[in-house]
Amino acid sequence: MTDLIDTTLTGGDIGHPGVFEEVEAAHEHPEHGPTGILKWLTSTDHKVIGMSYMITAVVLFYIAGVLALVMRLQLASPTSSLLSLSAYNQLFTMHGSIMMYLFAGPFAFGGLANFIVPLQVGAPDMAFPRLNALSYWLFLTGSITMIMDFFVRGGAAAFGWVAYAPLSEATNSPGLGGDIWIMALVLTGFSAIFTGVNLVATIFYLRAPGMTMFRMPIFTWNMLVTAILILIAFPVLTSALVMLFCDRHFGTHIFTVQGGGSPILYQHLFWFFGHPEVYILALPYFGVVTEILPVFSRKPVFGYKGMVFATMAIAALSTGVWAHHMFTTGVVLLPFFSLLSLLIAVPTGIKFFNWIGTMWRGQLTMKAPLLFCIGFLIAFLMGGITGVILASPPLDFFVHDTYFVVAHFHQVLFGTAVFAGFAGLYYWYPKFFGRMLRDHLGKWHFWLTFIGFWITFMPQYVLGLMGMPRRVATYPTNLGWQSWNIASTVGAFLIAAGFAVLLYNLWISWREPILAGDNPWDGHTLEWFTTSPPPHHNYLHLPPIRSERPTWDYNHPDAPTVGHGKQVRPRPGTPGAPALVGARSGEGSNGSDGRSTTR
Repeated sequence: MTDLIDTTLTGGDIGHPGVFEEVEAAHEHPEHGPTGILKWLTSTDHKVIGMSYMITAVVLFYIAGVLALVMRLQLASPTSSLLSLSAYNQLFTMHGSIMMYLFAGPFAFGGLANFIVPLQVGAPDMAFPRLNALSYWLFLTGSITMIMDFFVRGGAAAFGWVAYAPLSEATNSPGLGGDIWIMALVLTGFSAIFTGVNLVATIFYLRAPGMTMFRMPIFTWNMLVTAILILIAFPVLTSALVMLFCDRHFGTHIFTVQGGGSPILYQHLFWFFGHPEVYILALPYFGVVTEILPVFSRKPVFGYKGMVFATMAIAALSTGVWAHHMFTTGVVLLPFFSLLSLLIAVPTGIKFFNWIGTMWRGQLTMKAPLLFCIGFLIAFLMGGITGVILASPPLDFFVHDTYFVVAHFHQVLFGTAVFAGFAGLYYWYPKFFGRMLRDHLGKWHFWLTFIGFWITFMPQYVLGLMGMPRRVATYPTNLGWQSWNIASTVGAFLIAAGFAVLLYNLWISWREPILAGDNPWDGHTLEWFTTSPPPHHNYLHLPPIRSERPTWDYNHPDAPTVGHGKQVRPRPGTPGAPALVGARSGEGSNGSDGRSTTR
């Protein structure tokens, strides 16, 4: 039986008589191994680890969201005493740190990538399962360490999520808070590096027969490029943090002028990590959107190879634009970094045109995943346009360190990590659990978040142009800033209401499940071929892989040929397409459980 299953997993003769009967019989046997809490604590299964990442990251997202609401309440009044100045500094430092380092990245390349990439390339697991488990536990340890920062004497780190020297030096930021913050980021940094190694090895060496590089889904391509960027950028951040820690405790004076060091060196090191980090956060969510739009447009992705090469171009250019964060320091070559910063808009624009081309004249199905993708397109477009403004040195000088930068930054990262991230959650939730989220609640979640998003951040552009600096807890009463801050605070609470709806949706969908079937969206890529949720080693057999849409090809043998390979029809004697893709309980033609017959 083991040999038989190995044959089917490696592209053997899936049409051989009796294969499906024996494999299906094997599938009915319960899996051996720990269950319950012990399974979550000891598993090396990429699906369990990916789900652990996502659950942890979403919990941290809600914590950081609460911190943001408290800050917005403080800013609704010019002279509010809700928070002391020190407490406010701690809150904005921890809000930014949790969102950047513990939610946006880990949710995507820790959670979604772990769960989805092996499925999309037809692999039974990640290349290094134990290293994968270590990566998650490092991430969890780093996350708990950072949260514990609030409970040490002197409070949490208060020097901002970028930790600029000399503000982050021991003289200006004494106490354990800064040290714990550094330790937390070193732990999560190693987690990211190990995950990057694992993703690269898995994608290069564990692809199924027929899954050539240019048949991989765009999501997998984006995760591959992201993993390479992680291996470039995160060691630089880790080295900068180690040097900062040495300055704080061992008198090395690497970043202090008094000892012959240079604070500007820290900025170079941090932003050499920090700007690739922007695309480490964005590219996975670009991949999510590129997976969802074709499915809900009933079309193949427009410009497949153009998307792949645009992703590579964005990654390459992202390593050469770090100093546009340093225009006002006076020590960088403005024309060079301005030109490169403007140039990176070209491959990003290619992606936009391809996304629009994918939807153009498609049979759009306005479900929650598609709505969140459209919300991403609009939000990220605005963030990109304001990014062009900030790439121009004269304009950057005018709005530097104002709320204009805060608004731009949130439009880019909220637009990707939140809109596209939760589009991915709604899209793949049936694959994770075999049940559906309520679509009407998903639409409420979207509209509250979308409206709240614009009410929150558009006033901040105005505040920035009016001169309101970032990182202030109070402000003068006679400058006309209060009404805009009140509007921004109202928008923040609308966003919070949207995410309260998500919690209710998760709860009701778990208590009163609607079975999803194996492929409720009629998806195109390989993860939709297996059962929902997938078995332990993902696949009991694989379809022929002759294009970037193997599941679509298998389920629609009479569809027109598209993609980078010829259409393949099932061999005589093999099962055909499912009678009803995504049938729910009692609705499928193959029995009462609604599962597809092509597992």
